[in-house]
Amino acid sequence: MALYADGDLSGRVTGTAPRSRVRAENLPHAATAVLLRDERDRVYVHRRTTTKDIFPGMHDAFAGGVVLAGEQPGAAAARELTEELGVSAPDLAPLLRFWYRDAHTSYLAHVFEARYDPRLCGPIVHQATEVEDGWWMSLTDLLARLDDPTFPFVPDGRAVLRQLYVVPPA
Repeated sequence: MALYADGDLSGRVTGTAPRSRVRAENLPHAATAVLLRDERDRVYVHRRTTTKDIFPGMHDAFAGGVVLAGEQPGAAAARELTEELGVSAPDLAPLLRFWYRDAHTSYLAHVFEARYDPRLCGPIVHQATEVEDGWWMSLTDLLARLDDPTFPFVPDGRAVLRQLYVVPPA
């Protein structure tokens, strides 16, 4: 995996390391997140498998993963959307880029949105090693669930959704 200059939004690569080392040492890298929305503006929410190496069994609203060495973020986002949900989106709209950090991961997040039309994108097919189940949910309902700290939702996805849709108090 490519390593990135920590905190640098330009995406400056500083080296490479195997995934095992990046995870073990929480090294700064880049990752993508794709929010899939349908024609009714619902969000596709899924539950991760219990075998995932990070945030197993939790809910997520993003298909995504690491940007490989030499890969462009848009290409990585399209690849991850196809790998995890079986969807080929004709267009990915960039939404946000920011650094996410917690005790388990540190990465430059490249956030995109894709519009789902089954005639153009194909059916949703979960990658068995990553996604246990999935369903459409209104954004309003999802954001209300995020207010419940006991709702098992991935912390990075929670942070992205709050940045995109919740205005911080003045």
